Amino acid sequence: MIDVNYKSGKASLTIFKSDINISMTEVWNALQSKGLLKEDFYIVFNGRIVQDNESIISGSATLVPKLPGGKGGFGSMLRAIGAQIEKTTNREACRDLSGRRLRDINEEKRLKTWIEKQGAREVEAIECKKRKLERLCAEPKHTFKDKSYEHERSVLTERIDDAVEQGFKNAAANNIKEKINDTKKGIKRKTILDDMDSDVSCSSDSDTDDITTCNKKIKSNDNHLPSVDDDCSNSADEKLEKNNKEENLNTELIT
Repeated sequence: MIDVNYKSGKASLTIFKSDINISMTEVWNALQSKGLLKEDFYIVFNGRIVQDNESIISGSATLVPKLPGGKGGFGSMLRAIGAQIEKTTNREACRDLSGRRLRDINEEKRLKTWIEKQGAREVEAIECKKRKLERLCAEPKHTFKDKSYEHERSVLTERIDDAVEQGFKNAAANNIKEKINDTKKGIKRKTILDDMDSDVSCSSDSDTDDITTCNKKIKSNDNHLPSVDDDCSNSADEKLEKNNKEENLNTELIT
C-alpha cells in the first residue's frame, strides 16, 4: 500500500493512494493528471528523494515542492568579508614538525647571532675609547681669522687707557669741588650775639690789664702809698661785678 501526502505546516493531505506496488512513472502520471507537474515537485521516501526508475514497496511518501533558486551573490559577499578580515603574519605561536614553537626557534637564532657579534662589539668599544683619548690628548687646531675682530681688539686697549685717564681727571675735579664747598661751608656770617661776645672779651681783657697794672703799682708803692691798695681793690671789685653782669646778660640773650 502506497500513500503520497502533501504537507503544509501542521496539515497533511493525501493526494494519491494505491493498494498495489507500482513504479514511480505511474505515480507521476497519476499526479500530472491532477495538475501537479513533475518540474515543480519531487517525492521523498524515508528521508531521500525517489528517482523515476525506483519503486515504492509500501509506506508513506511525501510530495515536496521545489523552491526556486536565488539570484546568487553570496560568494562575492564572502570575498568582501574576507578582504576586511585582518591577515596576520605572526606565525611564532605555530609549531614545526618536531613540536617546537617557532617563537623559541627564532629566539635561539637571535641569541646565537648576538653571541657571535659579541667579540666584534668589544673590539669596537675599545677602539672608540682609544679614539676618544686621542682627541682629548691632541692639541686643538683652531684657525680663527677675522680682521674686524682683531682691529677692534687692538683699538679697545687704547680706548681703555683713555677712559682710565678721563676717570682720574674727573675724580680730581670732584675732589677740588668738594674742598671748595667745604671752605664755603666753614665761613659763617656774623650775628649780633657774635659782636656782643667780642665786646665782652675785649672788656674782660682790658679789665685784667688794669688789675695787673694796679697790682704792680701796689707792689712798687707799698711802703710809700698805703691808701692806693684800698682804691685799687675797690676798683677791681667793681670791674669784676660789671663783667659778671655782662656775662649773665649775654647768657640770657643767648637762651
